[in-house]
Amino acid sequence: MNQIFGDFVEQQGGEGEYLKIGFHPTSIPLQQRWRNNGLSADFLAGYLSTFFPGEDPASTARQAEIKDAVSFIANELLENAMKFSHAPANHTVTIEIFLDVDVIRLYTVNGIAPEGIAPFQSFADQLLTGDTQALFLEQLERNASDEEGATSGLGFLTMVNDYGASLAWKLTRDDQREDSACVTTMVRLAV
Repeated sequence: MNQIFGDFVEQQGGEGEYLKIGFHPTSIPLQQRWRNNGLSADFLAGYLSTFFPGEDPASTARQAEIKDAVSFIANELLENAMKFSHAPANHTVTIEIFLDVDVIRLYTVNGIAPEGIAPFQSFADQLLTGDTQALFLEQLERNASDEEGATSGLGFLTMVNDYGASLAWKLTRDDQREDSACVTTMVRLAV
């Protein structure tokens, strides 16, 4: 059973340029994974930036802007996918990047714990229907007064507020296994 949040576009391998990387989330401890996430995000951004040649100052600036946005977004997506991955589901975490004529789409896929489904659904609904500027300020205040920020959503809010990205999710549940569900997060960035 699938549930869609936002304007989700399915991954379409074979059309345009794309790149996919997979990780097993439990192969190394999460704290050691953070550096790998940053390197992987920078790699994706560097790869993509080659399709935006910098032949003059304006195009060089645009290339740097796109590279910065993709690096930030890919890193946030990977960190969330790893942090919220459900190890018993034994699902490989993947990140894909697609380049179309005027849009970049990034996707992460990760397993999710059954007890994480309801909070995820609530978060997705709130982010898609709420005022993202107000939500960002509210979350900053919450983080300042609360030591736990595990589900803050500041990365997603930054993607929307600072980079003009649009977000969507697909929740896929396996009807045969109650402990098996996956979340695909999609970020669309106009170029």
